[in-house]
Amino acid sequence: FMRLAYLIGYGVEIEKSPVNSASLSMLSWPKPATWPSIPPDSSAEVMAKEKTILQAKAREKLFDIQRKPLPLEPSSLLREANRRRAFLSVGNLSELYDSVDGSGLGAHSKLSPNKSSSNLMTRTMSGPATSETSLPVDRPMRLSEIHVAAEHALKQTISDPDFMTSLSSPEEFESRYMELTKGAADNYHRSWWKRHGVVLDGEIAAIFFKHGNYDLAAKSYEKVCALYSAEGWEELLADVLPDLAECQKILKDEAGYLASCVKLLSLESSLFSSKERQAFQSEVVRLAHSEMRHPVPLDVSSLITFAGNPAPPLELCDGDPGTLSVAVWSGFPDDITLESLSLRLSAFSSADEGLKAIRSTDARVLVPGRNIITFDIPPQKPGSYVLGALTGQIGKLSFRSHGFSQDGPVDTDEFMSFEKPTRPVLKVRKPRALVDITPAVSSALLMNELQWIGLIVKPIDYSLKGGILHIDAGAELKIEESQMIEIESYRSDGEHSSPIDASKVLSRPTDTGRVEKVPIENGKIKLPDWASDVTTLVWFPVRAINDTVPKGTSPASPQKHSIVDGMRMIALKLEFGAFHNQIFERTIAVHFTNPFHVSTRVVDKCNDGTLLLQVILHSEVKATLHVKDVSLDLQAGFEHLGKGDGRPTSSLFPLVIAPSSKAGILFVIRLSGTKDLDELEQADSMLHIKYGISGDRATGAHSPVPVKPDDSEELLFKISLKLKRPVLDPCLAVGFLPFSTDCLRVGQLVNMKWRVERLKDLEEASLSDDEILYQVDANPQNWMVAGRKSGHISFSEAQGSRIEIAVTCVPLVSGYVHPPQLGLPDVGDANISCNPAGPHLVCVLPPTLSTSYCIPA
Repeated sequence: FMRLAYLIGYGVEIEKSPVNSASLSMLSWPKPATWPSIPPDSSAEVMAKEKTILQAKAREKLFDIQRKPLPLEPSSLLREANRRRAFLSVGNLSELYDSVDGSGLGAHSKLSPNKSSSNLMTRTMSGPATSETSLPVDRPMRLSEIHVAAEHALKQTISDPDFMTSLSSPEEFESRYMELTKGAADNYHRSWWKRHGVVLDGEIAAIFFKHGNYDLAAKSYEKVCALYSAEGWEELLADVLPDLAECQKILKDEAGYLASCVKLLSLESSLFSSKERQAFQSEVVRLAHSEMRHPVPLDVSSLITFAGNPAPPLELCDGDPGTLSVAVWSGFPDDITLESLSLRLSAFSSADEGLKAIRSTDARVLVPGRNIITFDIPPQKPGSYVLGALTGQIGKLSFRSHGFSQDGPVDTDEFMSFEKPTRPVLKVRKPRALVDITPAVSSALLMNELQWIGLIVKPIDYSLKGGILHIDAGAELKIEESQMIEIESYRSDGEHSSPIDASKVLSRPTDTGRVEKVPIENGKIKLPDWASDVTTLVWFPVRAINDTVPKGTSPASPQKHSIVDGMRMIALKLEFGAFHNQIFERTIAVHFTNPFHVSTRVVDKCNDGTLLLQVILHSEVKATLHVKDVSLDLQAGFEHLGKGDGRPTSSLFPLVIAPSSKAGILFVIRLSGTKDLDELEQADSMLHIKYGISGDRATGAHSPVPVKPDDSEELLFKISLKLKRPVLDPCLAVGFLPFSTDCLRVGQLVNMKWRVERLKDLEEASLSDDEILYQVDANPQNWMVAGRKSGHISFSEAQGSRIEIAVTCVPLVSGYVHPPQLGLPDVGDANISCNPAGPHLVCVLPPTLSTSYCIPA
């Protein structure tokens, strides 16, 4: 039916889709043996057809798009009609119509067929045809004459009056054309040939558009564009999509119009000229910066694509921020400004985009092609991440892109497709140790002296550049900030094979020349850059404060030492990482001790009443001690013999004491005449030791740090000693008499006997005491004392006198139990080896008092 329209000259006024035009171009023209001749008296009709041809103009499309028309009717019809004239001879002008010589007559002419043919006919045969100017035999027919001849021939062959009415005018023809097209489209839809029905909907949309029914035209155009886009027919889509965009613009459908403009930009660049593509972009920018009534997010996945760089993925540690570079490709023909740009990261194992967007700090200008955009990434949870969605703002318009770049060869990392998984761009490692800080030496440091404490700072595959070390000394510990901190490189024997072991003996640094002194301010030390990737040793001076005077020990007054007494705590915090976001905290315990542990004992009692007091110095440090002088200030009740200056009898100073060894010093003393026992109890002797120390700070105790340049290296140590009177001067001896074991039975009486013997006369003891008090101490759960538990008994004053004390007891339980014990309250307990209350010393002869006896039931 459309072919008939072109035969009679109505075809140029009918809107057609590209598909229908293509179908017409493949349909051959009628080929009668002789083409119909022009009827007589048809000059008016020929003139009308000529005027219609001359006034025909192609509809101007939106954006001034100029499409090349397909090789359709006018030129082809002119050629075919003149070729079928039987009386034409070889060599006539019609034979030239088949040549392609640039004259515009060929089927593939560069000019418009309508324009070329009409101009040619005007030039060759100007003026209307009349009887005087009848068609000569050798002149080809003009296009208007062909239309008139074909129309008269068709009317002679058509017998249907309705069909004849359809050919009477272009309006009637168009009405019949719409009827036939709608019927064909409905039949295709009902027969499930949806694709054919949609194509015919495009023909109907073209008629709607011509008559101003833009709403109906837009609905049909949308279905056609969806089909062409799904099938990948971009050349056909490039013809129809501008019509849809024009309908949307007229209807003020801003969201649809924007989507159409973006789709036009995403088509192949060869389908449109640069000027046309720039017009598409200018429309997008104009709407983005205008007051849109209902702004909607715009999907620009076909225009703005992105992918990670081909380099290995960015690797971060837990809690670490970083900077991620992303390649963004812009499909816009010109530069476009993005007011904001954000990127989402998705976990590799999950499609959830639960992470908040990573925003680019500044406005970005995307140039056509490849752009490199950097994003500051906040700390993320451990895992692998891929690129998610790219969002941003163009003016007031928000856009979103999910696409990945497919630029580049297939064998490169830049090639992306949805058939293969995307490559991770970020890997965050699980929490692990990034640094280790251990004390170089944590024990045997000098109390009350300024000492170096070393910290081994070891990075574990992580840079400590710009790190700040905070040192917080605990109670009774002070950091001397007037001294410079020393940082030196360190390497132990097992550094390359195992982590640092603090118990291992510290070795000196191999790179002895790499030492730097830095200040400490408010407990903060800034690590130098060279120490960011190597193990270093940080030395800082501290002083452990202890105001109590240490006490020595003796057989009469033993003391138990606890390691907690010299323990001090140091809290460490290291801030490191690119943004100081990594925090390492540890509390270390450091043990301080006195340089000496002092004990005393009486080695001999001379006949003249003098005593040889031995003072034993035990080294407590891992360094050599040089004792330069010792003096002893005696408590009341004792006095020195000889010069009386409190110096020892020997002159072996300086006395060298090796680490963990001891040395003895003798003092000659005697008892004074005082009788005040309370004064003796409260007073202590004081030992003064002047010494020096030589050692390496890597082993602990060493020469203290001089606060001032002129400070003396001589140190002073004071310790109190408690002396007892008399020393090794026993008066009585108590012994438990054994008994046969067969007499021990639960519930049966048993006699417990103790023997008391006087070791010296009372005259020599300078005390008069012929009566002693005794007391039996028994566990009431194990024993019942049948006799008296305590009492007085007369005792002869002569040396060697002996008495026996017997007490009757009854065992109450069976098993291994301790027997009752005899005590002499007036001279001290019988179960200890010395009497602190007076000059008497009670000695226990056999050890049977602590023996457990088995009592049968």
